[in-house]
Amino acid sequence: MKNFRYLVLGALAATALPFVGIVVGAQAQFNSLGRAPAEEGGPLMPPLEPGQAIQGRQVYLSLGCVSCHTQQVRPAGQGGDIAGALGARPSVARDYVLQPVVLLGDRRIGPDLANYGVRAKADADVHLAILHKVGGRDQFGFLYSGANHEIPSERAVMLAAYLRSLRQDYSSPEAPLK
Repeated sequence: MKNFRYLVLGALAATALPFVGIVVGAQAQFNSLGRAPAEEGGPLMPPLEPGQAIQGRQVYLSLGCVSCHTQQVRPAGQGGDIAGALGARPSVARDYVLQPVVLLGDRRIGPDLANYGVRAKADADVHLAILHKVGGRDQFGFLYSGANHEIPSERAVMLAAYLRSLRQDYSSPEAPLK
C-alpha cells in the first residue's frame, strides 16, 4: 500500500498525457490552416448578412413567418422550385453554414423565400410582399402607418432588409449554377 499513490498517479498520467497530446496537437495543426479556396475559383462560403438583415431575421422570427414560408429550393424531381423560378439551383448545406439559426420552415403555405432577394426588383416590391393580403385581411399592416400603409416602421425596414438578403445566386461545388 506504500506505492499505491504512485500507481494512481502513473495511471492518471498514462491516461491524461496522450489525451492532452492529441487535443493540443490537433489544435496546433488546425489553427495553422487558413480558408481553402473553392475548386472552381468562386466563393467558398455564402456572403455575410448585413447588420440590418440580422435584425430583420429577429423580426422574421418574432412574427412567426417561418411557420408559413420555407427557405430551401428543392431539387428537380422533388418539386417545381427550379422550374417555377424560385431559384437557379437547389439549396445545399453550405448555404446555411453561416446562419446561427437555420430557418428552413415548417411547411410551405406562402411562397419560398430562399432566393427572394434575387426575385424582388425594388424596395417597393419587398414592402408590397410584406403587406400582401392573406385571406382578404391585411396581415402585416401594423408594420406600416399612413392612410394607405405607405410609411414603413423600423421593424418593416429591417424585415425588408432581411428579405432582400435572402439570395442563393452564387455557385457552390455541390450545386453549380446552370
